[in-house]
Amino acid sequence: MARLLVYLAICVSLLEVVYGASRTTPPAGAKVVRAGTTTSGEFGTLSAAVSSLPNDSSSQVIFIFPGTYSEQVYITRTGPLTIYGYTTDTTTYKSNQATIQAGVDATQAGSDDASGTLRVHKNDFKMYNVNVKNTFGVGSQAIALSQYGSRVGLYACGFYGYQDTLYANVGTQVYLRNYIEGAVDFIFGRQGLAYFGGNTIGVKGAGYVTANGRESNDSGSYVFNANTIVTASGASSNVTARTYFGRPWGNFAKVIFKNTVVTAPFNSALWSQWNVGDPRTDNILFAEFNSSGSGVSGASRPSFATVLSASQASAYSISSAVGSDYTSWVDMSYFI
Repeated sequence: MARLLVYLAICVSLLEVVYGASRTTPPAGAKVVRAGTTTSGEFGTLSAAVSSLPNDSSSQVIFIFPGTYSEQVYITRTGPLTIYGYTTDTTTYKSNQATIQAGVDATQAGSDDASGTLRVHKNDFKMYNVNVKNTFGVGSQAIALSQYGSRVGLYACGFYGYQDTLYANVGTQVYLRNYIEGAVDFIFGRQGLAYFGGNTIGVKGAGYVTANGRESNDSGSYVFNANTIVTASGASSNVTARTYFGRPWGNFAKVIFKNTVVTAPFNSALWSQWNVGDPRTDNILFAEFNSSGSGVSGASRPSFATVLSASQASAYSISSAVGSDYTSWVDMSYFI
């Protein structure tokens, strides 16, 4: 009997690796968010659950049941915080059932950051299997996630917007196995040190996947490894030949794409200057290694773009992006 139980346990473990585990009940001690709840001790919004947390150094957990929660959420508490969304498969964004959404643009809000649907202004934050959307659409900067913290990990989440979807602005941060959708400068920021691994990046319209705003020769960079760039569902008809890996918001922009599969129909230059008459390309590093797929066939890169050798590419990794201590705070079960 004991051997049979061990065998069954091994089988269950293997199935979880192959198909992904579910997370449909709150961990012990978690604050619970449930749409329309009337249960004492539960919260109808994520904002209410966050407000209930003590602003101290204790570790806290929030679990979100299925639903669409229309709100802007601002998180500043000191201690570590983990947010889990309800899912039948923790390994992928495709099974996410909890969505936080708002439709605020930067003009209305007063700044890019203030327009964010989810604003993370804290260190030691993790979030799993939650969709975050800014539904404003075309016409202005409108952020889904505004990230201002170190040791921040986003895992199997979905980030949806059009212009300026993901503000990777400050601190060490990793994005693993997420979906990130937008059109204009939709992964951007000034001082962020960020690693993106195994994500699906959806192009919604003509524009630029990245707009790195590094303004000096500091240690900041965006390193992308093993991501796939696709045409998003419902994308504008002007996508073809009008999308690029990125353009330099700052004159020291540093963006590296490794092992990227591109099926979105990129412009053959692949990389862009900031604007005509304001190129901002003097001190940038726009680099690639092993790009493949129909979207990059026939590429004719500009002089300010760099194609790396295998040995050169090896210097750009999660360690170079966010520091050699990454194993102490990154969930390595999602690492690519």
